[in-house]
Amino acid sequence: AFERICRYIAKKCNSVVVSVGYRLAPEHPYPGQYFDCLSATLYFMRNLEDGDSCGANFATVICRILLNKRDLPKVRAQVLLYPGLQGLDFHLPSYQQNASVPMLFRKLVIYFCFRYLNKEPTVLEDVLQNCHVPESMKRKYKKWVSADIIPDEFKIRGYVPQKPTSYKPEVHEVVKELLRTTFSPLLAEDSIICQLPESYSVTCEFDVLRDDGLLYKKRLEDNGVPVTWYHSEGGFHGVLAFFDYGIFSFLSGKKIMDSTVNYINSL
Repeated sequence: AFERICRYIAKKCNSVVVSVGYRLAPEHPYPGQYFDCLSATLYFMRNLEDGDSCGANFATVICRILLNKRDLPKVRAQVLLYPGLQGLDFHLPSYQQNASVPMLFRKLVIYFCFRYLNKEPTVLEDVLQNCHVPESMKRKYKKWVSADIIPDEFKIRGYVPQKPTSYKPEVHEVVKELLRTTFSPLLAEDSIICQLPESYSVTCEFDVLRDDGLLYKKRLEDNGVPVTWYHSEGGFHGVLAFFDYGIFSFLSGKKIMDSTVNYINSL
């Protein structure tokens, strides 16, 4: 899938496209993936920054790291395809509405988080209920990560506000890396966000990560960073895995790719 996507973008944009084959968890523990992506980005600094889902998370963090690299060309833009950007709140509207929607179930997201951090998913249900987040952090980051910030039109599919849950320090200790900005770039301070390059972001309606993209879009815009946003009303997480796959392709995936190509060509 990645090869087909890269070839399509390269052809339509007349550009060199580099796909980073970062080492995978759990065999290669976090945060080695970031260092792999950083090394590759530094080497191919003259090429575009592009990624989807987990890769979009890496791209966001890499852009932040490169802010202080004055000896390198500036990143022109970040292209983020249905990004996952926070491990603070697993009860945002999109997590509730799409909890059982293929290809990425809500419980599967948290399971992947555990495996990514090289942890056994012993407290998965507690993390599912946000018991890993101290009350002080919930209050601090409510202005950035909260269902209250999500536009009402994205709550019409049966969203129900989560009832308060108790913080469990022992759960926090197991997965505290989820709340660091390396894993949750949505929690970076405004002083960092305002320096990021302009962004193109894709969200899909039937995706647990939809609201991560919506919240990040708002954070960038609030900090004066230009954002071009494409929302796929019929799209689901991973739809691009079927791109250009004959009868198994989805029209929503083709539209996402065409929109992405148009954005890159506009730079």
